[in-house]
Amino acid sequence: MTDLTTRAQLILLARTLHVHPQRLDHLRHLGADQLHTLNQQISGVLLDQHTEMFRRISALVPFIPLTITIPLVQKLVPPMMTGRAAGPVGLDHPGKAAETLTMLEPGYAADCAPYLDPRAIEQLSDQMAPEPIVEIMNELLRRRDYVTVGPFLACATKELMSAVETGVLDDAGLIFSAAFSYDADVLSAVVRQLLDGPHRRVPRMAQTVLTGSSDLQHAALSVFSRCAPDVIRRMGDMLFGVAQPDDVARVVRNALMLGAAPEFLTMVGNLTSLGLWTLVGNPVFGDPDIGVDFVAQLGGRGDAQSWRGLFTLMSRMDDDVRSAVGYALALLPESVVAELPAWATETGCWPALLDLVAVSGERGQARFGSIWSQLGPERRAYLHRCITELGYDSRLAEITALVEPVEVDLLFYQRRQKGRYRNG
Repeated sequence: MTDLTTRAQLILLARTLHVHPQRLDHLRHLGADQLHTLNQQISGVLLDQHTEMFRRISALVPFIPLTITIPLVQKLVPPMMTGRAAGPVGLDHPGKAAETLTMLEPGYAADCAPYLDPRAIEQLSDQMAPEPIVEIMNELLRRRDYVTVGPFLACATKELMSAVETGVLDDAGLIFSAAFSYDADVLSAVVRQLLDGPHRRVPRMAQTVLTGSSDLQHAALSVFSRCAPDVIRRMGDMLFGVAQPDDVARVVRNALMLGAAPEFLTMVGNLTSLGLWTLVGNPVFGDPDIGVDFVAQLGGRGDAQSWRGLFTLMSRMDDDVRSAVGYALALLPESVVAELPAWATETGCWPALLDLVAVSGERGQARFGSIWSQLGPERRAYLHRCITELGYDSRLAEITALVEPVEVDLLFYQRRQKGRYRNG
């Protein structure tokens, strides 16, 4: 399954092109980053096509009384036209645009919102009082139009985020909408406001997630896993630290069912002791197949944070679970197994990796050794060093026998010689 961030960007691109998302499904391999860039470029081109017409409209704005024109516009002008014109006009006359927005009925403004230029939304957020925007967001959430709410969150100022905390009471709607926000810094700022604001929304929001639908849990994992590490820690403690065991087990199983294991493990890798030990003690992890399923979903993901979460979680499991997970790691594609030492180095989780290898059984160790014997000399040298310094010599004797040792002094000498040869 395509990860939710990529799917969100695909939906936004489809919205820009006015086509069904299925027609763009072939673009999912581009990933979230490239889809986001593509959407911005296409959106800019489409909106700039009518620059001359919007320039003429903009020239008339200072001379037209809003009290006369706004009622007529709402009765006679289709929301799509108003929304498209409001962007360029708003960029030229931000004060007038802000005033206009306060005079529009929330329903009509919500109809216009999908067609607004994101650049204008950003400027409007800076210019106007947050209350009218909150009214529009509430109307969009009532319609479950989460795609359109996302850009409003993405442009939220401190004042708007504070107003959202107070005035937008739809916890599930906020989470679904935040899943369409691309900027991780924005997500962190929004969740921090919900954590630290006077209304302390997050405990209630965590309960909404735990008892909510599988789609809501998927969206929440996508949102929270993209936040800054300190935000993930606090959110994770509230989500797992005091939850009922059955609720936690349901989150775990839904994460696997929906292909959100990497996002779940990213959160695990940032938990404090409170959240981590509560999670580890859940009966759901008594089933070795759960750990094996997590490994299977990481096979195609090059994400250090997810691997940290897997290593952290499995280092606290019993022998049966760790043995099954270790063997599952050995059965991953060769390219993935070859990268495991690099992930262990990047995440500082060498003890956890070596322990999983040690309990993977003879066939598992044989496959690890066969693949790791093909590593470059620097990686082989570091592998031997970690095995020795961490005291795994006897438990990983088959690995050390298969992986040819490297004399570090000789390796440095050869590197210096090659450097001299190139410089000569």
